[in-house]
Amino acid sequence: MSTLYLLHKPYKMLSQFTDSQGRATLSDVIDVPGVYAAGRLDYDSEGLLLLCDDGALIHQITHPRHKQPKTYWVQLEGEIDDEALAALKAGVTLKDGPTRPAKARRLKAPAVAERVPPIEPKRHPITSWIELTITEGRNRQVRRMTAHVGFPTLRLIRAAIGHWRLDALAPGQWRTETLHAPQKPAAKGGKQRPGKKPRPGQTPRAGQKPGRGPRS
Repeated sequence: MSTLYLLHKPYKMLSQFTDSQGRATLSDVIDVPGVYAAGRLDYDSEGLLLLCDDGALIHQITHPRHKQPKTYWVQLEGEIDDEALAALKAGVTLKDGPTRPAKARRLKAPAVAERVPPIEPKRHPITSWIELTITEGRNRQVRRMTAHVGFPTLRLIRAAIGHWRLDALAPGQWRTETLHAPQKPAAKGGKQRPGKKPRPGQTPRAGQKPGRGPRS
């Protein structure tokens, strides 16, 4: 059994626990020894980040062959049109090659806390939201995709990784799930047992509040 931590990473926070430049890190919001991020989320992006103390489980979650879909809520500059949405769905060609087809749809402004600092309405009087699901993990891929179709990203929130969802977590809050970790291969010469895919386990008991680290 392994414990998976689901954290809502705030805006302008690194997906690591230390920084020599004094920027905000995960240690500002979660104080659990021995855990590491399963993947990363850019400094200027927000939303779901998974952490765990089990290296095999982290590998299972993050390895490209598993193609864990990642869903983002994206606030765009301007009112996105049908042509741009269709291009995102079909895949666009970036400098590092074409992207895989994605799921994209218009979205009403999600019920999330206002970003600090907020998007300035005077600089960006017209904005729109989409929900975008991709199965790749290229560097700043979502931002590059939306810029390519003419609608730069202003705010980026990761809402889900596979079946794990952000749900009602506020920035800086976290909750836990207990999972069955993948089984390790048998010793050389013995029979190998197939590893099990992680599956949701126990959730916080009724009335239990999501965890919260110290405020910065």
